[in-house]
Amino acid sequence: MRLDDELVAPLRAVAERFALPKVRALHLPPREAVQAARRAGRGEFCLLELDDGTPGAAYVMLDDDHEALLLGHGTEALAGADALALAASFGAARGARRVVAWAALGALSRWLVERAGLEVPRGGDPWGRPAPLPGEHLGMVGLFTPMVAPLLQAGLRLTVLELQPELAGRRDALTVTLDPAALQDCRRIVCTATTLINGSLEALLPHLRHARHLALLGPSAGCLPDALFARGVTQIGGRWITDPAGAIDAVRAGRGLGEVSRKFAFSRDDWPGCRALLERL
Repeated sequence: MRLDDELVAPLRAVAERFALPKVRALHLPPREAVQAARRAGRGEFCLLELDDGTPGAAYVMLDDDHEALLLGHGTEALAGADALALAASFGAARGARRVVAWAALGALSRWLVERAGLEVPRGGDPWGRPAPLPGEHLGMVGLFTPMVAPLLQAGLRLTVLELQPELAGRRDALTVTLDPAALQDCRRIVCTATTLINGSLEALLPHLRHARHLALLGPSAGCLPDALFARGVTQIGGRWITDPAGAIDAVRAGRGLGEVSRKFAFSRDDWPGCRALLERL
């Protein structure tokens, strides 16, 4: 089974036993906020709200996805829509529709976690324990700009896999490359969760299989992680929204999610599994 389909499968199992909430609305950041985020090298996210208030986030800055969503592409008749059907379209969807499907998948995943009463752990060091030692070679999929300078100052080597050719190059202990094979001797890798939305993660994973620590990070990392853990991911983490109503206001105002969320992380060792969550319901 393809990764996209495996990510949806646990939600289908839940729907066989329980009525899942419908979609209430999709909330988008304004055009000006996305333009400013591009200039600053930051991300912006949409929120899909279920009819019980549960939110799901998705990155909106791939290609022209945000503009398409503002124009209504992929958002037709969302109010009252079947959230599971929307999430289940993720594998076949493209562009803006795939963004909306991912946000629905994330919202339903959160609904299950909360309904099962699972405590959501706070996020720790994305590089794992013990802390990396000077000279160690770390890998990064997607440029997490705030991380770079502290890692280099600590004497670490860093190789970053990027999609943008203009970023490629080498400077001292930092290498930015378009070649995923360059990560094959990295034993610790952090990877942007946006690879789930753009569909690149499944093809990337064979190049990352040598990592003993592989963390999938970002506000879009809101799915049930069983299929990811089975494929070698060891940690999934992002932003857990602590104030859903405030998060909607923040997104619509272009303020981001920082003040209405906290970092979280599930590790492969402490995740109970979707079957255990179902048994709690």
